[in-house]
Amino acid sequence: MGFSITSSFHAISLQHPLLHLRSHKYILNGSNSHPLISLSLRRHSHHLPSKSPSINNSNFTHKNTNIVRNSSRNSNLTVRLSTSKTPQAPSPSSPNRQLIIITSAVTVTLAVANRVLYKLALVPMKQYPFFLAQLTTFGYVVIYFSILYTRYRMGIVSDEMIGVPKSRFMAIGILEALGAASGMASAAMLPGPAIPILNQTFLVWQLALSACLLGKKYSLNQIAGCLLVATGVVLAVASGSNAGQMLSGVEFVWPAIMIASCAFQAGASIIKEFVFVDAKKRLKGKSLDIFVVNSFGSGFQALFVLFFLPLLSNLKGIPFAELPSYLKSGVGCFLNMGRTTTGCDGAPLLPLLYMSTNMAFNISVLSLLKISSAVVASLVVMLSVPLSIYALSLPLPYLPDGMSLSPFFLFGSLILVLGLIIYNIPQPVKQSS
Repeated sequence: MGFSITSSFHAISLQHPLLHLRSHKYILNGSNSHPLISLSLRRHSHHLPSKSPSINNSNFTHKNTNIVRNSSRNSNLTVRLSTSKTPQAPSPSSPNRQLIIITSAVTVTLAVANRVLYKLALVPMKQYPFFLAQLTTFGYVVIYFSILYTRYRMGIVSDEMIGVPKSRFMAIGILEALGAASGMASAAMLPGPAIPILNQTFLVWQLALSACLLGKKYSLNQIAGCLLVATGVVLAVASGSNAGQMLSGVEFVWPAIMIASCAFQAGASIIKEFVFVDAKKRLKGKSLDIFVVNSFGSGFQALFVLFFLPLLSNLKGIPFAELPSYLKSGVGCFLNMGRTTTGCDGAPLLPLLYMSTNMAFNISVLSLLKISSAVVASLVVMLSVPLSIYALSLPLPYLPDGMSLSPFFLFGSLILVLGLIIYNIPQPVKQSS
């Protein structure tokens, strides 16, 4: 007389080593059954007794267990166990990839808004761009350290985070100050369309420096994607310009200095990435708060900008002796106060909007760099270049005159997007047996 019954096992592990194997037969000898197995029996036919025997608690999970009773005299039970595959845990890179995509989208949006608002902020401050740059640099130091102090008091920032080596922040500050000084010097001597084109060497510097300093290795599709992105940006930015005549009459030293300024800025971003990686080891797996990097980096940058202030003022055509009066007039225009203030309509609203957006953009870029890499952050920022040009071609408040875009702009934008897609193509991971 035979019957089959279905059982459900609920557990985690068994002491018996054979019960960890799949598709084996186990013999339960009546009352001498294994004490750790529990069968929850469901009546299958009218021959089944009303009360099902039970054995003590089980420690594992299986499905579709068939128990065949050989005879009434033989209490041996043959148990056939069919197990299902253990579901694999989701890949830890999946949530991180989603976070990178979301942060990248936010960064692109803020980058476009930052470029557009910078142009709008220069409408009332067109005579005082140097004042706006210095106000932004030193204003961020106060704001960032205020936020850092608040987060420290709240316990978000620990003493260990504050105690990370400051020599790296000093290196970040001097590199960013040198990048600003050399970039400003060369920008004063270069035609406008050539500046964003030469700035795309920033990505090349990042690839080279991250490979040399951080020991990173890039696949062929990542290198090809970066080159396509740079090519697309050059085509989009140079659309409508006479590229053959763009640098005519310009000494070779000025494009070289602009390329060197990109190297300084790329070096600063690589050191920031290294700071995050090293801090994770120092903090035993904890992530370094981004306001620690922003605050100390901006503080050292402002310190070195003070050293370069005479040079920077002369590069902007302002004699150092006239700098105090220039800054005083800049304050009047920024506040849009005073009888002598003319042409400052839109201040202080537009400059404050620009400063707020620029701060949010810097925090977003640093957050993206923290969870990805400096190269990914650069690619995202480069995507904002043609989008910003398109936005600035539209009629805007205080900039009512729009401009038409050539087909080369659309072609360059398509190449740029193609490069981003190629760079982010996931590589197959070799499965270990």
